[in-house]
Amino acid sequence: MATLAVLVLFASLGAVTAQYSSPAPDATPAVPSLGPTPAAAPVPSPKGAFPSYISPVATPTPSPPSTATPTPPSPTSSPYAELRLGFYMRSCPQAENIIREAVRSATSKNPGIGAGLIRLHFHDCFVQGCDASVLLDPTPANPQPEKLSPPNFPSLRGFEVIDLAKEALEKVCPGRVSCADIVAFAARDAAFFLSRARINFQMPAGRLDGRVSLSSEALQFLPPPFFNLSQLITNFKAKNLDEDDLVVLSGAHTIGVSHCSSFTGFLALNPPAMEPAFAAQLKRKCNVSNDPTVMQDIATPDQLDNRYYTNILKRNVLFASDAALMSSQRTSIKVLENAFIPSRWEMKFARAMVKMAAIELKTAANGEIRRMCRVINN
Repeated sequence: MATLAVLVLFASLGAVTAQYSSPAPDATPAVPSLGPTPAAAPVPSPKGAFPSYISPVATPTPSPPSTATPTPPSPTSSPYAELRLGFYMRSCPQAENIIREAVRSATSKNPGIGAGLIRLHFHDCFVQGCDASVLLDPTPANPQPEKLSPPNFPSLRGFEVIDLAKEALEKVCPGRVSCADIVAFAARDAAFFLSRARINFQMPAGRLDGRVSLSSEALQFLPPPFFNLSQLITNFKAKNLDEDDLVVLSGAHTIGVSHCSSFTGFLALNPPAMEPAFAAQLKRKCNVSNDPTVMQDIATPDQLDNRYYTNILKRNVLFASDAALMSSQRTSIKVLENAFIPSRWEMKFARAMVKMAAIELKTAANGEIRRMCRVINN
């Protein structure tokens, strides 16, 4: 039935995309059209298209992490040469369990922290690579690190969870687990708990922590919410991520909150890409001076699910960059697939998270394992 529904929607895709106009003028050529989709063409199944460390099995509810010490197996190779599955099984066998317990405890009290941990991972990897540079505090020598850049401050959350996990790890196996790996594992675990175990995958590890963190680079490399589709594609391509990764990772906007200041410029345009009643509701909410926050998904605000894509189709999204996904036929088809094919987005999100977690890794020449995540080693 889901496949039939998508095929019917593909047939009327021109009518759907006609409701949207590009939220900002495109200075670069538009994404080329794929042409009409043949009515008889089957929708490709995601089954078998994912690495073995991404589980397609949906568990009804998350189980508490195991506290038993596993027998260290031989580390398993990942598609990324610098990283391995089971990286800490010999050097710190309890590492992943310790991190998962810290995330479980935090998200059970406040699901928004889980959303923050996923965003923290994204903001870390897009600037200086996945090296925990986003965690570094200001110092006299560097008063403006990434975490104080406008895209991160004051909205970025989850730092305290990383600190707690690192403190616990240093007691058990000092100097073994990098902060960059903690950020990657924490994002993976947040996705697991917030999706009620529907997003369940292994994360390769072996990252090193960086020593450079600049506010200006966060402004340079993080895609702002007003980007149009061509700008978004270019931004992701620079990090070795493709159109599909762009559409899939944008689905993280299904959870968490946004400050009104992030989208009021778009809202003021009365854009056709935003449903009028939804826009009116946002204007009432944001018509105050203290920059309040609003839920990014009012239907299931505490669940990491594919609701984001049905919100796009209903024009109930906050950012110009969200609406931009409907400005080409190619990305519109991906939105429809993620909205209506069961489990497709969850599996693709797992794969995209692993791919993103391998961006611009540090080496022994420019990396280290920090003793404290907020400061570089002396």
